[in-house]
Amino acid sequence: MTEPIELILTKVFWDVFDDETIALRPDLSAKDMPDWDSLTHIRLLLTIEREFRIKFTITEVGDLKNVGELISLIQSKTSSSSPQS
Repeated sequence: MTEPIELILTKVFWDVFDDETIALRPDLSAKDMPDWDSLTHIRLLLTIEREFRIKFTITEVGDLKNVGELISLIQSKTSSSSPQS
């Protein structure tokens, strides 16, 4: 992956929320964004899975508290799912 996770994730948030003014920060959560409802949450997670070519489990998604934890989860999934030869 050539772009950092944070940059790709920012673009995903911009697309899902249709708002290019969103600035991701580690402590950002659904309670900080009025448009982040349950339907948007599902769309966000599906878009992230597609963009990063990963799959989340229900437990992983349920345990997430903020964007920082989401980034850590993406990092762990992308580092383990794409071994370099």
